[in-house]
Amino acid sequence: MFDNLSEKLGGILDRLTRRGSLTEADVDAAMREVRRALLEADVSLEVVRSFTEKVREQAIGATVVKSVTPGQMVVKIVHDELIATLGSGGQNLDLNAVPPVAIMMVGLQGSGKTTTTAKLARRLTQRDKRKVLMASLDIYRPAAMEQLAVLGRDLDIQTLPIVAGQRPTQIAKRALEAGKLGGYDVVLLDTAGRTTLDEEMMTEAAEIKAAATPHEVLLVADSLTGQDAVNLARAFDQRVGLTGIVLTRVDGDGRGGAALSMRAVTGKPIKLIGTGEKTDALEDFYPSRIAGRILGMGDVVSLVEKAAASIDAEKAARTAERMRKGQFDLTDMREQLLQMSNMGGISGLLGMMPGIAKMKNQIANAGIDDRILKRQIALIDSMTRRERKSPDILKASRKKRIAAGAGGKVEDLNKLLKMHRNMADMMKAMGSGKRGPLAGIAQAMGFGGGTPSPEQMKALAEKMPGGAGAGGMPALPKDIPAGLRSGLPNLPGLTGLSNKPTLPGLGPLGKKK
Repeated sequence: MFDNLSEKLGGILDRLTRRGSLTEADVDAAMREVRRALLEADVSLEVVRSFTEKVREQAIGATVVKSVTPGQMVVKIVHDELIATLGSGGQNLDLNAVPPVAIMMVGLQGSGKTTTTAKLARRLTQRDKRKVLMASLDIYRPAAMEQLAVLGRDLDIQTLPIVAGQRPTQIAKRALEAGKLGGYDVVLLDTAGRTTLDEEMMTEAAEIKAAATPHEVLLVADSLTGQDAVNLARAFDQRVGLTGIVLTRVDGDGRGGAALSMRAVTGKPIKLIGTGEKTDALEDFYPSRIAGRILGMGDVVSLVEKAAASIDAEKAARTAERMRKGQFDLTDMREQLLQMSNMGGISGLLGMMPGIAKMKNQIANAGIDDRILKRQIALIDSMTRRERKSPDILKASRKKRIAAGAGGKVEDLNKLLKMHRNMADMMKAMGSGKRGPLAGIAQAMGFGGGTPSPEQMKALAEKMPGGAGAGGMPALPKDIPAGLRSGLPNLPGLTGLSNKPTLPGLGPLGKKK
């Protein structure tokens, strides 16, 4: 969603970081471009004015730290101000109340309330181990109640039985009563929406709130609505009283202005974001991570969290041990490809890596597609158990059979086998503890010898191509404030990828075949 904004801001700030010194005129020119970029991204005018004025004041009066250029300092200021605009600290759902905790979902029709209700129910059930009851209060939209019931059956989560002829307030009271009698921890109330804001809807929402006294009132807003989302949030907050916002369709091509505007205008935190159609595509909203994505710094923390949630620790440990012994076969490789697919595929992982935003055109030209993973898994699935264990026995006739079975070409299979050979050789070298850089990497990754000492890490850094300083940032002075120190290492233009990354079976990005 933030791609366009990221591209524009990244270009403006890149030009600043290349300069050794900045004048007031340079800062003013940059702020004009930042203002234009934010307005094009559908950010509210009052938010844009406030944002650029704060950045300008800090940038002109900024004390430049030794070893950091003024341009880099401005990037740091913009980054911090983006975090402040999005909300300084991420806020999670507040469930600290006497159960059953009522959570009321409000918003316009088509914003994704019912799907988001199911996503939230799944999240609370699976991650937080809460007993959840879902209730549809939408008596107007055809089959709205049935839709929630179907989602509940698919997720194995209870929904309130449908009773014809009841009003929304009566359904809300019945849901809370059922929650108490059934020993539920959370009751989710999915209210009705309209195509536009109207008095009838607001009155009904206020009546439901009075009847159910929910602990959380979440506005479900479509991030594609842009400026209208701000008016929507303000109207609901005035009439119903919001405790938080859920942004849906963040994976779409919206301009990102809604996220920046809604928090600043209403003062209500964005608590959750919907990142896809599936019921597991709901994430916590972390302002610092979103700001990092906008400025092309990547989101390594989310990447690590996604890995932790997707990877089976025991299976990973077994695979690591096999790698260490040099027994990395195609079955192991299939596990690696599946895990990569579960974590969001190649495009999902790349989007969280620092510096990738600047290589968008090269990635597009390389034709990277998540279907590559599925094709590679299909090729391995087309092999016999013996062929997976001993890829060396694959000759021409076997290759033709496997390729035909997977609906692919022999050339694709050859690429897969070459990729496996390279990975197996690398794992064997890392595990065997040979002398050279790979031995140090193996030790650092836990393939033997325990945690490396500082001296060993220093020696490993010197062995790496270009030494420790290549593409990196010079050591910061000891007296730099802690808050500033934490924000600097990932700034665009200071790090980034010095070499183009290599992806499975594709070779370096941007390389024409």
